[in-house]
Amino acid sequence: METEGDTDIKKVLSYWMEGEINNFIKVWLSIYVSLSYCYLIAKIIPKGSRRLLAFIPVVFLFLFLPLKLHTIHLGGLSAFFIAWLANFKILMFAFNEGPLSDPSLSLPRFLAIACLPIKLQSSQNLNKNQLSQTEKGHKSVFNYAVKGFLLALFIKFYDYSDYIHPKIMLVIYSFHIYFCLEIALAIAAAMARALLGAELEPQFNEPYLSTSLQDFWGRRWNLMVTRILRPTVYMPVLSWSTSILGRKWAPLPAVISTFFVSGLIHELIFYYLGRVKPTWEITYFFLLHGVCLSVEIAVKKSVKGRIHIPRIIASISTVGFAMTTIFWLFFPPLLRCKADERAFAEYAAVGAFAKDFFRALA
Repeated sequence: METEGDTDIKKVLSYWMEGEINNFIKVWLSIYVSLSYCYLIAKIIPKGSRRLLAFIPVVFLFLFLPLKLHTIHLGGLSAFFIAWLANFKILMFAFNEGPLSDPSLSLPRFLAIACLPIKLQSSQNLNKNQLSQTEKGHKSVFNYAVKGFLLALFIKFYDYSDYIHPKIMLVIYSFHIYFCLEIALAIAAAMARALLGAELEPQFNEPYLSTSLQDFWGRRWNLMVTRILRPTVYMPVLSWSTSILGRKWAPLPAVISTFFVSGLIHELIFYYLGRVKPTWEITYFFLLHGVCLSVEIAVKKSVKGRIHIPRIIASISTVGFAMTTIFWLFFPPLLRCKADERAFAEYAAVGAFAKDFFRALA
């Protein structure tokens, strides 16, 4: 006898296969056509306001396209790749700045860099020391295998969520999001490496080992976003504030401005996920971290290395603060749009499809 849960899974599976995949293909074909247009236009129109005007329709299209997708995984990742990363790269490219400005880029490499969270490094142009550091930054297969196993284990835990304390479930959600992001970005990087034959900078560096907010946001968490926000927000504000505050304190408003912009972009991504009116909790989360990071920088400048906190205490304090603020401000809007339930339904749909597929092969 078919249960209500089985019926829900089949409904999700039907929608996924019949609607979302088709929309996903159409969206990414539109993306590739639009980026090809940008690549060709740049050959004709010199950098500056005229090229920017030519790119503006693509920017607006990339803000609209994620609305055509409704699933957490395909829609969420596509929104992150195009509404945020691709748009920021295109805006920089209008002035011949950023990763797309290399005139030697072929069209396939241009497309990959524009729409994926990667930064290409030709191994022929790296010295031995740089190449060694790049290889060191990449995780081992065993590292990803362990994280994949833990992700699968966490997903299984959700079947028993009624028996697990809500606070523990929030911790599981945190690691779920981190493992899911790192594995998804690693797959994208591996595909780009195989297709383009270039070394790729890692995107995460074990953020749970962070010893300060500066360490967490600047050197360990989602490094591609850091590399995008630095030239587009941080450096312009730093240049402006230097003339007012001087070089010593100019980074503080630059940091807060960068986190503010990041918060607004996250609000947009969350809107794509839930299609609900923003509550601005995400923006508050990033502003809080921006202010706290600015205070941390100011304190470091004041003490000038005279005070040293033991690494284990610094790490526990940093990760504890990050987790607490995530539970307080980051997760509530995510859970209100039932992102967790929808993600689990998508896992179940894929699992059901895989079972039917292999049963048909047998």
